[in-house]
Amino acid sequence: MQLGFENKKKMIWAAVLGGLAVVTVAYEIIPMLSGPSVTASTAAAPAPVLSRTSSRGAATKLGKKKQHVENLDPTLRLDLLAMSEQTQYEGNGRNIFVSQPDVVIPVPKGTGAIGGAEEPKPWTPPPTPSAPPIPLKFFGFANEPGEPKKIFLSQGDDVFVAGEGEIVDRRYKVVHITPTSVELQDVLNSGPPQNIPLTQG
Repeated sequence: MQLGFENKKKMIWAAVLGGLAVVTVAYEIIPMLSGPSVTASTAAAPAPVLSRTSSRGAATKLGKKKQHVENLDPTLRLDLLAMSEQTQYEGNGRNIFVSQPDVVIPVPKGTGAIGGAEEPKPWTPPPTPSAPPIPLKFFGFANEPGEPKKIFLSQGDDVFVAGEGEIVDRRYKVVHITPTSVELQDVLNSGPPQNIPLTQG
């Protein structure tokens, strides 16, 4: 007997919850289905007469609401359309609908210098400064069989012996040795190699 009573109780609760669900769904769906008819009836109904005791703010809100409802009317207003077609462009500037020639910008005459100065000459790069002459003298060879060719170089009282690729006086590199001259390069000034001839005595 107790088991049947519990089932009956569950059935009652299920029926109540189902009824609530049906009412909720109907409350949500019915306004969507009857939306246009409600709007039309609201637009067609005359505005309620406000009593003298109503505030000015309430009347303003009601007027705005009525205007908003009238703006939702989908009827085509031909009079407003004709009025907008008769509107003419009255701008005082350039008409974007009519092709016009481009404005010609005058080219300035002269260089723009004050006092009638002469036209400036085109810029030319300054001449590259020539490297100072290497102060070494080439005065002989130091040849030994089976060894690379070496030369004697002097600067004042100092005498240097060097071969190709070696640096003399911590500054001058021996680039190439020929029977009559030697090519030296100043590594500090990074200038072109200089040719120093063989001097006798």
